[in-house]
This record gives sequence, structure tokens and C-alpha cells, in this order.
Amino acid sequence: MSQTILITGASRGIGRATALRLARDGFDIVVHYRHSEAQARTVADEIIAMGRQARLLQFDVGARDEARACLEADIAEHGAYYGVVLNAGFHQDAPFPGMTDTQWDSVLNVDLGGFYNVLRPLVMPMIQRRTSGRIVVLSSAAGVIGNRGQVNYGAAKGGLIAASKSLALELAKRKITVNCIAPGWVNTDMTDSVDIDIKQIVPMQRMGEAEEVAGVISFLCSGDSSYVTRQVIAVNGGLF
Repeated sequence: MSQTILITGASRGIGRATALRLARDGFDIVVHYRHSEAQARTVADEIIAMGRQARLLQFDVGARDEARACLEADIAEHGAYYGVVLNAGFHQDAPFPGMTDTQWDSVLNVDLGGFYNVLRPLVMPMIQRRTSGRIVVLSSAAGVIGNRGQVNYGAAKGGLIAASKSLALELAKRKITVNCIAPGWVNTDMTDSVDIDIKQIVPMQRMGEAEEVAGVISFLCSGDSSYVTRQVIAVNGGLF
């Protein structure tokens, strides 16, 4: 029996790499996107070409009612998910004294609020499957050690770690694991405009690749990780 994993923000970057990796691992994939339908459809087509099933799901993770309605309808039609990878998010950087209310609220609403908005409709159906399950949450190095100009992003990503650890305790006896990934500098479109000397910051002297993060997510979604829960795994080239 095939098992399905929902990946939010799966149209590009780490989400896309994760969708393709998990499909190669033998999972069927729900490819979530907000705006990039053409990119999401390309990802789904690549998955189908591997012989796995894929379907698209479009909603804003920061819009609670929209997310709930879409997810509940998908579960009603297709059944509960085996796993969820919470990858969707964004940042709006600014020094804290110059940060606007909108910059604070929008980042917290999507990056942290999305945890509740996506998982709240999904957890009980996962429990009712009465078998193992996997939840992987994408935090960030900023949520562990902080970063200048990212007080809002660091607050959201740090909150994801605390929320994940608490949820892991609640779900452990159900054989549903909950873990965080905390990537450092990863080569995606989110870092295209970053003007820093990576060799001076990262001990491995390079950015990571999305596929390297996806490899760790693959392990956390596999049967090999059945005794790993409530953890934060850094994928950062030795940044901390």
C-alpha cells in the first residue's frame, strides 16, 4: 500500500528537492504551492514520470480557513497522509528598529502560524490511521542562533522548534515522529541576493544544496528513523 506525504512549498527550492527525493524513495506526493502553479505542475509531472502518484494542492498556509477547507477536502477524498513536510515560508528582513508591523506580522503568520494552520486539520486523521507517521518541520539556523536583520524570522523559526518538540511529546505514543531541520545557508532563490562571504562564515566554505537538505528529510521520513523524534537536526556545514 502506497503512502502519501504532503510537502508545503514544493514548487521550488528545498521543497522541490524534497518532493523528488521522497518520490524516488517510493512515496506518493501531494505537491503544495501558493502561486507557482506551473512550477508545481512540473514537479508533479517529474514525480509521475518516476512511476509515483502526485497531485497538486493550492492554498496560502497563512490563511487558516482556506488551508483547513482545502486539506479537509483532500483528506475526505484521498485519505489521511502518512507524512507532512512543513517547508513553506518566507522572510522580510529589516533591522529591528526599522521593522514595520506588517513585516513582523506577515512573517510570524506564515512561518509560525502555518504550523497550526496546516497541522491542526491533519494530526487527528494521522492518529486515526493507527500506524506510524512522520512530521518534519523546516526551521532555520536563524531559529537556533539568531541572525541580524531577522528578528521576525528568528522568532518564527525558533517558535517552530518549540512547537515541534511539544507536539512530538503528544504524538510519540502514537508512533508519529516530529522533528525539525535547521538549514544554514542553502543555495536557493531565497539566498540569490545575499551578499556575504560564505568562506568566512561557514567552516565547509560553501553553501549547502537543496538536495543535501532533502537527504536528511528523506531519512526522517523513512522507517530507519522510527526511534528519532523531538530532535533538531542542523544541516549547515558546521555553522554552529
